[in-house]
Amino acid sequence: MMSPALHDLPQHDLPHHDGSVTYVPVQEPALGDVVPVLVRAPRAAGVQGIWLRSVRDGEPLVAPARVDRDDQHAVWWRADLLVSNPTTSYRFLVQQHDGSVGWLNGTGLHARDVTDASDFRVVADPTSPDWPADAVVYQVFPDRFARSQAYAGRETPDWAVRCDWDDPVVHQGPLVQRQWYGGDLPGIAEHLDHLTSLSADVLYLTPIWPAGSNHRYDAQTFDHVDPVLGGDEGLARLVDTAHGHGIRVIGDLTTNHVGVTHEWFQAAQRDATSDEASYFHFREHPSDYAMWLDVPSLPKLDHRSAALRQRFYAAPDSVVAQWLRPPHGLDGWRVDVANMTGRHADLDLAHEVARAVRSTMTDVEPDAWLLAEHGHDASGDLMGHGWDGTMAYAAFTRPVWTWLNTPGHGRTYLGIPIEVPTFTGQATAATMREFTASMPWRARERSVNLLGSHDTPRVRTVVGAAKQLVAAALLATSPGVPQLFAGDEIGLEALDGEHARTPFPWQRREAWDATTLSAYQRLLALRRSEVALRRGGLRWLSITPDALTFVRDHPDGPVVVHAARTPHAQVTVPLSALGTNRPDSVQTLYGEPIVSEDGQATFPSSGPAAHVYRVG
Repeated sequence: MMSPALHDLPQHDLPHHDGSVTYVPVQEPALGDVVPVLVRAPRAAGVQGIWLRSVRDGEPLVAPARVDRDDQHAVWWRADLLVSNPTTSYRFLVQQHDGSVGWLNGTGLHARDVTDASDFRVVADPTSPDWPADAVVYQVFPDRFARSQAYAGRETPDWAVRCDWDDPVVHQGPLVQRQWYGGDLPGIAEHLDHLTSLSADVLYLTPIWPAGSNHRYDAQTFDHVDPVLGGDEGLARLVDTAHGHGIRVIGDLTTNHVGVTHEWFQAAQRDATSDEASYFHFREHPSDYAMWLDVPSLPKLDHRSAALRQRFYAAPDSVVAQWLRPPHGLDGWRVDVANMTGRHADLDLAHEVARAVRSTMTDVEPDAWLLAEHGHDASGDLMGHGWDGTMAYAAFTRPVWTWLNTPGHGRTYLGIPIEVPTFTGQATAATMREFTASMPWRARERSVNLLGSHDTPRVRTVVGAAKQLVAAALLATSPGVPQLFAGDEIGLEALDGEHARTPFPWQRREAWDATTLSAYQRLLALRRSEVALRRGGLRWLSITPDALTFVRDHPDGPVVVHAARTPHAQVTVPLSALGTNRPDSVQTLYGEPIVSEDGQATFPSSGPAAHVYRVG
């Protein structure tokens, strides 16, 4: 009997490859290495031959793959890839027994020719640290997380309006940036047990510099920590305490702009011949200058300036370097609007800046993490030797929101002036594939997945309480680093990013949603215990409008995830697609069990719900 044509195959029968260790066993190749790359071809696909197409020095080369092994569930094909360039791209040509062919790339299998844009990629001599792939990040907006006793004795900053902890957050108008609740770094240090209860082992702090606002992205200096947050000593003690809890700490740095009151900009305006004047894009000195999105209070930095580069990130005593060293010892940087850094009009130095920052960090602390904020397609900025990863708003936040969306909340679509739309599971999976297709797997593993942040509405406001638990399951089980914004785990709601910066209600435990907190704790602990959820690939089993089912393949054994936004028609796949022929080898880790009959696995049809299974 002839096999179905490639375009007629069900999802679970499609040949598969991704950049994870199951399919690319050598995860840190050097330039010139030859590394194996494998394709899993289910028997039902009827694959007769596979060829590897790679690009060397700009020229495509094609070489045959060979059968590596047969594990009774699928045939594994192997080819040898020469890592010929710092970033080497490749894809596979797949031929069936009847002669039909298709290309397998990062967006899946296509029964047609495709461009190189979505090819798989490996990076030679990667400089990024390994530990983020196993991490869980907890984001804190310092003014709103916790106060220490020192708050009572602090004077109100000149820019601020002092607020009681339970005062409502103003999220529109001139008071937005002036509300001061008095959260500080010692207060954070007092609540680190809450982070560890969520399996979080990275604390991400939004800016801690002296500034003219509560968000502090308008820094006045990078040379010391704002005294109202506890100053340099407060940061040193927080980092030391966090390290004692097994928690790393990363800071937030704006390489694109500073505040108009920053000491560098003040010096630049005073003297057009100063080194600092070269730090900025002056069209006419001193008052006509480039700024972030035309906001006059945020002058944009000019990275053509050698003096700026040395002072900010290229020298051993630069800003980037000094805060990674003791006594502060930050474990990395999240870089604000990294996508705009070094880019202005006909100037594009973004990759040069990223590589220079990474080089300095590697010299000071090779294990430090360099995370880039990026709100749209980040793939072109993640080709290695610069940013280690990105904030996956486009690859994760948007598709999860649009799949689980509960219409009627009136929230706009992350910068697009329409209410969040509702898309099918097919559109969700396609979006995730599209935005991660050309990203080296190493960068994907070191990018953060987030359901919201200090710049967005709360996920609960967008999707509702029941579907937030499905979102949390996807957060805990998808490739990439889960990042929580403080308060999501207890069910806080918010209409926009400013509103999301609500003080954490430590003294009002009755406001906490215990069910949501328990779900986050269980799911993130599960991620911590299952290596496949941290290091595994992503192979889709079934994609329907209302249910997404996938496998996280790993040499230590796969984990299967089934997520549903509503009650749905039964999803049934062969047990062999899960990597087993034995029903008793499928263990329920979270949710309801699978029903197995006649070699088929049927997933629960309830919803909203999520279910996780270990196989083997």
